[in-house]
Amino acid sequence: MKKTSPKLWKKLQGSLAIGELRLDESTLASHRGDKWFAEKLPEAVALPRSTKSVSSILKFAYRHNIPVTPRGAGHGYVGGCVPVRGGIALSLARMCRIREINGDDFVAVVQPGVITAELQEKVEANSLYYPPDPASRFDCTIGGNIATNAGGPRCLKYGVTSDYVLGLEVVMADGSIARIGSRTHKNKTGFDFPRFFTGTEGLLGVVTEATLKLVPLPPFRAALSVGLGSISGAAKGIGLIFKSGFLPSALEIADEFTLKAAAKRTGSKCLLGCSGHLIVELDGQEKSVRGELREVKRLLASLKPNFMNQALGRDSVESIWNLRREFSYSLRDTGLTKLNEDIVVPRGCLKELLGFTGRLQRKHKMPVACFGHAGDGNIHVNIMMDETRPGCAKHRKAALDELFQWVIENDGVITGEHGVGIAKKPWWPLATSSEVRRLHQKVKLALDPRGILNPGKFL
Repeated sequence: MKKTSPKLWKKLQGSLAIGELRLDESTLASHRGDKWFAEKLPEAVALPRSTKSVSSILKFAYRHNIPVTPRGAGHGYVGGCVPVRGGIALSLARMCRIREINGDDFVAVVQPGVITAELQEKVEANSLYYPPDPASRFDCTIGGNIATNAGGPRCLKYGVTSDYVLGLEVVMADGSIARIGSRTHKNKTGFDFPRFFTGTEGLLGVVTEATLKLVPLPPFRAALSVGLGSISGAAKGIGLIFKSGFLPSALEIADEFTLKAAAKRTGSKCLLGCSGHLIVELDGQEKSVRGELREVKRLLASLKPNFMNQALGRDSVESIWNLRREFSYSLRDTGLTKLNEDIVVPRGCLKELLGFTGRLQRKHKMPVACFGHAGDGNIHVNIMMDETRPGCAKHRKAALDELFQWVIENDGVITGEHGVGIAKKPWWPLATSSEVRRLHQKVKLALDPRGILNPGKFL
């Protein structure tokens, strides 16, 4: 696409509040990408403070055929907010108000720039609960969570972001404003548009307000951190828990490479010598949680674990999760390039997946670190690349091709919570049928006929 003339930028700037359109080099540079490897400078950065401004920006872009790339906090892992075609990087960071937390209706009304952990903290202060908990929740925004349908460990019991989106205010490609859904917890008035727009990666509209479902805050939490001699033992433990009728709020797994890296970063000596690790969290009424914890401990003791640490109460449980949150950073500390693939397999396929990643590692002579949300089959398979190795790019492509092919052949999907973006675009045709791709294109054409919203991604 050709560049937009300075005269047009000046015209748009004049229609917005001071500071809502920036053209300086440092602002452009800070909006060129996310946590993935690709980047591209936008021509302009929009920093609106209101839905009215977002509408004005999109009306202008639609009229002049200017690409617009919406973005949250830029903590995505698939290049979803890289402004591939230049144009406007539309940041919702300044739209960061929590408009309402209502304990009678069990809803929160928020703007897209609200940090996820900030909302959770304020909700919990009112004895309410917003469960979706992506690992980056202290940095990511509700708008970004909605764009990718983010999940996290607690989605095993509570569900992902789309399960909590009751209503949305969405600015469409032409600048029109649609209010969809409601603040009721049931609604069958027409199509379920709030769920439909959740996970659309900024390709169909820009969310400027969300009405989110809340639930009562569980009064008590408990957790186990369990070190095991093998990853297969950890997988067996997951099966024991489910077969005994327990539904933990979170159930996480990690392999030997991940644990060694975490032990080095955190100094946690208990992880040394472990080849598998489980985190089991339970929540609810204190008496019932303590009773369930005893039974789960009894089940896992049959696996003869290296250690089993118990945590009771919020602060103690959070200390276990603080260690878990270091896993990704620990892998980066190795000096290898971490390709984080958030694949999902059917729950019963976990053991086979771990066996396959072991074979993949041996075949390509590179570490493959696995950890993540074992309870729902969403495992982060991290291919660890030595960029100085001859033929690195060839090995990387071959390993990813084999991983995604295996996942799809075993009825899995190539992304569970990060999205497709740019990173997984090469495998989009492999992951979807021609009929499904045509359906996506028809929806895109209907809602964004000029193709200005987040162009250059998987559609």
